[in-house]
Amino acid sequence: MSASGPLLHRRQLGGLAAGALAAGALPAKAADASTFVNGWALPANLDPHQIFDVPMQALMLNAYDTLYRYEGDPPKIVPWLAESHTVSDDGLQWEFKLRSGLKFHDGSPLTSEEVVYSFRRVLALALAPAGAFLKVLKPENVTAPDPLLVRFKLETSYAPFFAAIPSICIVNPRVIKANEKDGDWGKTWLASNGAGSGAYRIIPTGYRPLEYLDLEINDGHFLGWADNPKPVRKIAYRPTKESSTRVLALLNGSLDCTDNALPADQVDPINASKIAQVVKDTIMRTYIIRMNNTKPPFNNLNARLCFAHAFNYSGFINEVLNGYATRDPYPMPDNLWGIPTDAKGYDYDLKKAKEYMAKAIAEGAPMKRPIEIHVQTENEQSVQGAQLFQADLAQLGINLKVVGDTWPNLTSSAAKPDSTPDMWVHWVSTYFVDPENWVGQMYDSQFHGTWKASAYYKNDAVDALLRKARGLVKQEDRAPLYQEAIRKIMADSPDIWIYNSISLMGINKRVKGRRFCTVGQGSEVRWLTLDG
Repeated sequence: MSASGPLLHRRQLGGLAAGALAAGALPAKAADASTFVNGWALPANLDPHQIFDVPMQALMLNAYDTLYRYEGDPPKIVPWLAESHTVSDDGLQWEFKLRSGLKFHDGSPLTSEEVVYSFRRVLALALAPAGAFLKVLKPENVTAPDPLLVRFKLETSYAPFFAAIPSICIVNPRVIKANEKDGDWGKTWLASNGAGSGAYRIIPTGYRPLEYLDLEINDGHFLGWADNPKPVRKIAYRPTKESSTRVLALLNGSLDCTDNALPADQVDPINASKIAQVVKDTIMRTYIIRMNNTKPPFNNLNARLCFAHAFNYSGFINEVLNGYATRDPYPMPDNLWGIPTDAKGYDYDLKKAKEYMAKAIAEGAPMKRPIEIHVQTENEQSVQGAQLFQADLAQLGINLKVVGDTWPNLTSSAAKPDSTPDMWVHWVSTYFVDPENWVGQMYDSQFHGTWKASAYYKNDAVDALLRKARGLVKQEDRAPLYQEAIRKIMADSPDIWIYNSISLMGINKRVKGRRFCTVGQGSEVRWLTLDG
């Protein structure tokens, strides 16, 4: 059976979905002239020091501030709470000078002491946002020599330090400490409350986990509103589990926008409507099928090469996604420095896959056992990629079972190799713009236990190269090390790297002033206005 059969079937299903949307199943709601209603996913909880993923980025960009922030396309790191910074020649000491007159949502002052508390809290919790700092920064080495000066003394030179600074939200210790329980750093309380200084504040009564969240404007934000005299007054997050439901709500006016993973077969129906359109953005976001390298057969190189050659890359991109992605055979975006352009990725070739499968079987790899691939059921592209893979592997006699799952559950499962699925589908987005964000934290074995490193890949030579690269300061010295590491990683094929994303988002035509940045994927609301 050729791959064209399953691909054609999926496109027919897309047409049926579009027809169902046209029929309309949800009641239309009149648009509020000051409320931006989005279909973005919510993070597992509201604490930006516990969670660090794309849903959290959308929240933190609106409800919290950071020392520096990424803005624009291509992204540039710009002063935010800090107005400037300096770094010593050896790269060990960094100082950030704060703006004066900063305030949290409750009106209390935001000074260097609150910045120190925020970083020490991140390090103490040691969860996802801490990943870039744990190995190089001790809590006692974050200090406030002056109310407007924050000093960081690193254990070793660490080039990604500045690039990762925008990932740490500054939180209000006064409201958090008042709600601490048994030394938990207010972890339970902040999971469902706000403690920020951002352009919008979380409404205490407007949150139900994973169901809805309401934010209201912070008129006193330090940047002011002169650049946007008619801003959105309220942000309403209304996530749904199914992409078809989001599209339907967009077309009947219940939502102002979908998420940014719109199924490609919905582009034409949305653009044909009178109420909405699709915006397309090239983003530094890679689509990956992870293989758990600790579980047979994926502890065998030939088995991994078999799977790498069995995915129909061009069929998925051109037929299922209608060309709204670019093939990326590398373990990080192909438009980022540090890529070895002489390294060749794997092509779709079932003949080669069959040859590697025979070698793996000869070496004792259990290629015939049922293998599970877990997908994010709320994201159609996750499901579509697994279904396509399933059909082609079946031609090799490999039984791939597609298992529906959720992002919070998958990231929790990835904390241990035994609980990590055989395979799972996800993206790695731009949390900060440096190879460390992708290859550094995905394939250095010191990060095992995090979702980024959930292949549980181990190569001592790769570890050494990645650790040396992050310890150097100059990009021209770091780049060759990343190139060499990536060549070795690609030869080992620990995962299957598929594409670099083109973001598709349906958006109501009343929404104006959107500014896009790949960090946060265009979710900063302070620039928006609503017509009508």
